[in-house]
Amino acid sequence: MNPTLLTAASLTGRPLPIPREGSKDDRGSALILGGSASVPGAALLAGVAALRAGAGKLKIATAESAAVGMALAVPEAMVIGLPETSDGGIDGERALECLRTGAAGCDALLVGPGLIGSKPTTAMAVELLQALPTASFVLDAAAICALAAHADAVRGHAGRVVITPHAGEMAQLLDRSRDAVEADPLDAALAAADLLQVVVVMKGARTWIVDPHGARWLYEGGGVGLATSGSGDALAGLVAGLLARGAEPLTAALWSVFLHGEAGKRLAASVGPVGFLARELSGEVPRLLHAATGRAQDA
Repeated sequence: MNPTLLTAASLTGRPLPIPREGSKDDRGSALILGGSASVPGAALLAGVAALRAGAGKLKIATAESAAVGMALAVPEAMVIGLPETSDGGIDGERALECLRTGAAGCDALLVGPGLIGSKPTTAMAVELLQALPTASFVLDAAAICALAAHADAVRGHAGRVVITPHAGEMAQLLDRSRDAVEADPLDAALAAADLLQVVVVMKGARTWIVDPHGARWLYEGGGVGLATSGSGDALAGLVAGLLARGAEPLTAALWSVFLHGEAGKRLAASVGPVGFLARELSGEVPRLLHAATGRAQDA
């Protein structure tokens, strides 16, 4: 089966929810669970991206030592400080009750950016999947690697989950070598979609987006400048923001990959092919959305 090339034209049949009026509640609420003492900025990048994608409200749940700085850096967000482990990660067992309370009523949750340890991160993600059966989820970074052991729980949330692995994370998920994943990323993406019944964004120089029903889309790349620290956090945040707005998982994934890549192209033209920062990507998104979807889409 030939893939559909992901372009502005090919997205015209997948419109995003258009907020013409109403309150911030009508644009949905996103929660980002991420960050640690050593990598606090990952949750910040993802949270700002969710807002730039049009989410109405944002919560960031992060390590307690990073919470005050996060609240000052992202004044638009409600910030939840969570108990930490001795190495500066989030203590999943002690944090779960707080997370369940904080996530109540959220439309979309992103779990993973900047979190430490695949097993404890995956355990938190699975607990939240089971506690919030109607919410949409993005699982990223450490939340992906150990998911195979919890495939039944993820499949139980079928139709409402997107995962955003790079080759190393996909290799751990499927118990393959990284070289094997890089040699055939489409096969890996299809295997993960079938195993977990989720939408898969297989990141790379060319990005594959597949779903459990066999749909396969290919984005041919926003340029080498996107291979930079924090770029994946911004992409995952875009997906969460569009899910919060009410987009279906495949639609949210496709639009996010397109917007992320096109933002890279714009920055490459204005700054240079390499050297722009992941924090700059989100600022391009509102203009790209407006240009791609017309004034009726402008949020």
